[in-house]
Amino acid sequence: MSERVMPGRTDSLITLVAADALWVDLTADSDVPTAPGAFTRSPAHARAGYVLLGAQVVATVRASGGQWSVPEAEVRRAAAELNAVRMDRQDLVRVGPVRRAPRQEGDEETPLRWRRRITRELQERDGLDQEARREAGRPYHLAGIDWRQILVERNREGTWRLPRAVVRLLDAAEHAETRWVRAARTRRAGAAATEPPSHPRQTPDADARRTTSPEGPTVSLRPYDGELEGRLYSVLSRKPGTSRRVAGWVCAVCRSGPAAVLDHCHEHGYVRAPVCQSCNTLERPDHLYSNDIRVANRYTRLFHTDTEDWLTHWHRCSGCRARTTLPLPHLAAWTAHTACRSLRPTHRASRGREPCGVLRVSWTGSQNAPRSCLLTVAVDFCPSGEHRVLARVPYREAAERFRVWLAETAPAVAAAAGPDRLDGLPAQFRPVVADTSGGDLELF
Repeated sequence: MSERVMPGRTDSLITLVAADALWVDLTADSDVPTAPGAFTRSPAHARAGYVLLGAQVVATVRASGGQWSVPEAEVRRAAAELNAVRMDRQDLVRVGPVRRAPRQEGDEETPLRWRRRITRELQERDGLDQEARREAGRPYHLAGIDWRQILVERNREGTWRLPRAVVRLLDAAEHAETRWVRAARTRRAGAAATEPPSHPRQTPDADARRTTSPEGPTVSLRPYDGELEGRLYSVLSRKPGTSRRVAGWVCAVCRSGPAAVLDHCHEHGYVRAPVCQSCNTLERPDHLYSNDIRVANRYTRLFHTDTEDWLTHWHRCSGCRARTTLPLPHLAAWTAHTACRSLRPTHRASRGREPCGVLRVSWTGSQNAPRSCLLTVAVDFCPSGEHRVLARVPYREAAERFRVWLAETAPAVAAAAGPDRLDGLPAQFRPVVADTSGGDLELF
């Protein structure tokens, strides 16, 4: 007989098998697909004192008889939070293959490490025979999420991609797990230090319940308030303890996920802010080559949906703020996506008209030689022309268009910028693309 959960008794403890069934039932209509075995199948390890469900840490309890259980209310709360997540299957983030992942603090005690797990699972699957592949196709979860249903494999590019909402969930789960383990280790060390050595350790009562409160190890993340403004990334990244300090902030862009990296301007070298892995991926230009960018649909969020947040973030760099511009790759993407939008041809579709081909922008020279720097906006794979050039925009014209657009779109960001804020900037900047002409540096 299968185990059942009694309705109306959400304060009770339920077995791991019943928790598996409850989790699947509660998340049946979720945008994010979930898998059975969230409590009983690897990488879940209930005997460690917790199980990950989405971005939540759910405590496990060892009751009388040695049976492991979980509070039903915690399972329901984690399911409700996952059901509130909205997932766009077209907004994808590259997650692998991971060639060499850096060693993380507490790595041996935080088993999720989801990027490496996905890489290992897919590499093992490719080496299996047909019968073993059917067995390997069983639902496999990460924090209760069935990632196999939403993984996109692009054979031509050789990459694996997941929806951004799921990447954020798994990053948050990995962060929560690291903090949980660290806090539990600290509590154990504190208890051992305060226990009198002359007192023998008491054997716990067999009927006593041992639990770790979910609220116990939770460490609140603090909002970023410009503490690193004006700091050079090359200096700050070498300082010991920087990664631990970054992990204490909430992401400065989305203000929801835990920060994982220090985003910085690659032209001027200044730190912008601590951000989560998802926002760091969203901000990164899609380089085809060192001076060539494919303008994907995600730029709609950067320059339309969440415009002011991203402009504020980019202008945390003192160099970009002083010159009221963006780094060359971002300025090129903005020119193609926003300034030249009306030039992009469209074709008839089942629901009206849709833009044709794939938008791309490339440039010659660098921002350090503005007179010779030229942006070329084109459409690849257009039915009326394989590589159709839409416009050629000089760098200075693109920068001036951006200043006008910035003043109209985000007046507060534009007001904080300007050529009068040049104090303390380095005399020379690293060009994105090496330019050997030696001239035209006077503009900067």
